[in-house]
Order: sequence, then structure tokens, then C-alpha cells
Amino acid sequence: MAELTHLDETGAARMVDVSGKAMTTRTAVARGRVTMAAEALAAIRDGTAAKGDVLATARIAGIMAAKRTSDLIPLCHPLPLSSISIDLATDETGITATATARTDGKTGVEMEALTAVSVALLTLYDMAKALDKAMTIGDIRLLSKTGGKSGDWVRG
Repeated sequence: MAELTHLDETGAARMVDVSGKAMTTRTAVARGRVTMAAEALAAIRDGTAAKGDVLATARIAGIMAAKRTSDLIPLCHPLPLSSISIDLATDETGITATATARTDGKTGVEMEALTAVSVALLTLYDMAKALDKAMTIGDIRLLSKTGGKSGDWVRG
């Protein structure tokens, strides 16, 4: 099992020192899903939800969240993101959000991609909750990451 790098030798929480790491291009892709009633999904897809363009708002919320990840996750390094994109795909039962985050840095962007997906899905929920309070958010996961000392990783 890998060593827990956010703990020092006494077990106290710490921010990992990345000063000795090489700068590399790093990318992470995360995905999650919200399922909902057909009425709520139709209002979002058709652009007739009372709160406006739900998909555009969720996309912007996810991008903004990725940029603020280190403010939300206590030991996360603030990163200069070179790119963050959010794809929102509707189907018969819900919406799948996929975030891709990229930086040139000394630490990965997995948390930024996961945060972007989470906040995009929460925004979808918030904007449609009047239509369906039983929506379910779930299956949030990292799909892949590239760059860094540990190399590339893809969910099998």
C-alpha cells in the first residue's frame, strides 16, 4: 500500500512538499452522474426550467469550482489551471458530467477534475430540485490521469 503523504512522521496532517518535483504536463478526467425524473430532465434538455439555462450554469459552476479547489480541500495545492472543460451529456434517465483538467505543474489535477464534476452535478440538482427532489447524484470517479512521477493511470 502507498504511503499517506499528507501525514508527517508523527501522524499530523501536512501539505505535501512538492518543491523537489519536476514540472510536467498533467491531465485528469473525472465523471459523475445525476439521475432524475423525466419531467425534470425534459425541462433541462429543452431549456424550459424556471431557473434558466441549467446546463450552461452547471458548466460554469464546475469550471469555477475547479479553479477554487484548494479553497475547498484543506491540503490541496493551489494550481494554475491551463484548461478545464465540462461535458454534460443527457440521456433517458439523467445527465452525465465529465470534467477534464490540465496544468503544467508539480502535482496532479485529479482533485480539480473531481471537484468540477461534483459541483456541476450539485448545480444541476439545485436548479432542478423544484421539479424532482428525489434526484440522485453518484458514481463520481476518476477515469484517468497523466503526467507526474507515478505516470499515467486509466480506470480499468
